[in-house]
Amino acid sequence: MSVHLLISYIFLGITLAAPIGPVNSARLDKGIKNGFWHAWIVGTGSMIADGIFMIMIYFGLVNFLDIPIIQIFLWLFGGFVLIYSGVESILGANKFSFDNRRQKDSLLRCFLTGFIMSITSPLSILFWLGIYGSILAKTASSYGTGHLLVYSSMIFLGLAIWDILVAALTSGLRNYLNYKSLIFVSVLSGISLVGFGLYFGFQGIQALFQ
Repeated sequence: MSVHLLISYIFLGITLAAPIGPVNSARLDKGIKNGFWHAWIVGTGSMIADGIFMIMIYFGLVNFLDIPIIQIFLWLFGGFVLIYSGVESILGANKFSFDNRRQKDSLLRCFLTGFIMSITSPLSILFWLGIYGSILAKTASSYGTGHLLVYSSMIFLGLAIWDILVAALTSGLRNYLNYKSLIFVSVLSGISLVGFGLYFGFQGIQALFQ
């Protein structure tokens, strides 16, 4: 087991987490408004959901996700969560300040935001099925099954590193942006979440009437 190979799997985890999507939009919003820990805990909730997907794929439990009613529920509920979070972000854009003594979002709420966004996202499911499933197959054929858990752990470590980097970036940006810039970022994050939510909802309604 080479160090170079382990590092490549860590980098793969970072790459998987990096694309702009609902969770990264929520991280940005919570980090800008509340600081490092709130952005980090959103990512932690998402990581636990990702871990559940990885375990399901690892143990071959993905057939459960092929049930049409499950897919429709995930599309519709995921869309609802994203639209709700996005509207809340837009409406609350001008209701925060730089005062550290103000009431912040609870860490539990931020955790649940990240977890629910990921666990109900069919895109996340398809993403992990496509990427992680193929990685497992390739790793097993190239290196045997003995180190699959180690390589999977390196991917998860990459996800954790990205979470810390984004949390640090958003909390750092918060110190340099002015009030109007913070409002703009919050509204932009909210619009992004609503956009993803509408897409999820459309897919769910389309699947319902097929």
